[in-house]
Amino acid sequence: MLDVIGIKCEKTPAELIAHFDSLGIEAVLFNPDYICGKDHVLSAYLHAERAFSRSVNRSKSLLSEIILYASADRQIGRAIKKMSPKKGDTEFVILLIGNTDDLRLDEIGCKRDDSLIDCTETSAKNMELEKSSIPYTELILEHVAAVDIMKA
Repeated sequence: MLDVIGIKCEKTPAELIAHFDSLGIEAVLFNPDYICGKDHVLSAYLHAERAFSRSVNRSKSLLSEIILYASADRQIGRAIKKMSPKKGDTEFVILLIGNTDDLRLDEIGCKRDDSLIDCTETSAKNMELEKSSIPYTELILEHVAAVDIMKA
């Protein structure tokens, strides 16, 4: 199962990863200021999975490859720096891979807020999307897909 959620909490990224690991869920954390909708994250996952299945991945792990695609960049180091939550952040977008029926967010003092996933003017600007007749939520999918071309 896959899910993309937004949460607000005082935990560090490492604490959040450990929490989801304890539930048997793989988690990729993103800075919400760089996310342009749920499909942005899901598309990055699908492209990364395909890259691994075709042995054209640039990174050693699926989770890093997902970040690469989500960033719409071809350099893993830049992608991780761009997309990862910063020290002190209290808002996160998280891709969850696994059984997401009971996330036990209350146990770690987190509140779900899926509005963090929405594409905002800030996230569109951060992802270098140009204003046009095409919605940002569609433009970002083109940028994610373009990573395949940049990697070649």
